[in-house]
Amino acid sequence: MALSQTVKCRTAESAGKLSKHLIKLGSGMGKSYPGHLFLKLGSLNCVNYLASKLGIGSIIITGTNGKTTSTKITILLLAKDAKLTYNYESNTINAIVTGLLTSKVDLGVFEYGIRDIEHAIPDTVCKIVDPVGVVYTNISREHSQVSGRKNPFKEYLKAKQLLSTPMKRGVVICNADDPRTTYIGKNKEQDTKVTYYGLDIDLEDKTPLTGDVFCPICGENLVYSKRYLNHRGIYECTDCGFNRPEPDIKLTKLILENDIWWVTLNGEIYNYPTDKNLPIDLKVPLPAFGIHNLYNLLCAVTTYISFTPNPENIKNTISETCESLDLSILPPGRFEIFKVKNKWIGMGQGDNGDALKANIQFMESYLGEEINGNTAFIYTTPDEGEDEIFEDHYSSLSSFKPVMVHVIPGRESIEAAKNYYEIIKKSLPADFYPLPYEEMDKRIDKIRELVKESTSKYIIVSGCGPEDYMWGNLKSRCKSQKKRS
Repeated sequence: MALSQTVKCRTAESAGKLSKHLIKLGSGMGKSYPGHLFLKLGSLNCVNYLASKLGIGSIIITGTNGKTTSTKITILLLAKDAKLTYNYESNTINAIVTGLLTSKVDLGVFEYGIRDIEHAIPDTVCKIVDPVGVVYTNISREHSQVSGRKNPFKEYLKAKQLLSTPMKRGVVICNADDPRTTYIGKNKEQDTKVTYYGLDIDLEDKTPLTGDVFCPICGENLVYSKRYLNHRGIYECTDCGFNRPEPDIKLTKLILENDIWWVTLNGEIYNYPTDKNLPIDLKVPLPAFGIHNLYNLLCAVTTYISFTPNPENIKNTISETCESLDLSILPPGRFEIFKVKNKWIGMGQGDNGDALKANIQFMESYLGEEINGNTAFIYTTPDEGEDEIFEDHYSSLSSFKPVMVHVIPGRESIEAAKNYYEIIKKSLPADFYPLPYEEMDKRIDKIRELVKESTSKYIIVSGCGPEDYMWGNLKSRCKSQKKRS
């Protein structure tokens, strides 16, 4: 690096670190401003200067669902064995750089949201951060519009893939049960080590797929011998031979005891710091999070074993961390089940087809088959131009058959919400409440009123909407009602 560039990078680093001391880090701009200042005074190339100071390197976690929860559990695990810098929930390049503005650490663990190539610059981020690990949770249809422009699924998948494309060292970690992340992994096997994780349990999702799942190589429909959760399962393409790889680590047993799930993990994983394969055979307890969060745990455990510098601690670290987990690990908008007076309420964000379907399945697995045909659904809609998300939601609603669907706009467009309602009411009993986005308190109050006045013992509230602004406030207010009762 030229002397002038070194001076520029060091000046930017000093200013960025100073701003971290001056700003109380928390939600919002605090997680990204020091990084923003660093990039304004320095350059993208200066990020590599920061990243090179990490003892082991950076891990970037991405995907459609489960990024935040997987990142949080990964941090809890790795923090027992190494000095970390990290970010989650504020998933931008500025937030990653803010995390890198930390002295004398072993690993950086960063959540990174990717919607399209232009705004996320995924291959650029990979080149300048130079991660030793890129981790994929799953990939499903989401946010089919970005900044007012159509974002086709192929472009969305390509953007996710580009985050690991430049990698020539380290480990790419993929969900073997997801054909899209497997496709990314198989394309990286010649360049880097690829580790796959997946389920191997007696469980099957027998509800219809929310949309066809095409082979990412030849475009033909994939054939499933088992589905664990929507498009995640055991699959193959009978045309070109693309199929689910054998996972390096599996979740092989699931036992439910009251509100505790006991899970068994088996396999052998490559560990980057020691350059050795490490066996794993462990039984641990978890809160009854739902099947989708079993994937988050498996993802986090795989990432931990892949990058811990102290493999002798693996068994104790995983056991102690799992024993201490509770619902506080979930982000504020995530789906939770609680009881208010005599009603069971499942409430939380479901802003893509996979997420809403997972919420329904969690409610079914937690409360049993009695809820089928006895549940009211308060559905918050996608926005204008997000027809693909609605198609997935509508497929899940039609399969579930609620006794009533109360439709409320989840995003900004009331007109789009009305159009979605017109489709729903053709096959399901439904009503519509055209409440504007700018009056979020009125939306929240209406949902609380619908929950209170519903004659159904079981109520699901899910769909689209901002995580904190809507879902966090809604859940908080409903839980306060629970305490008063």
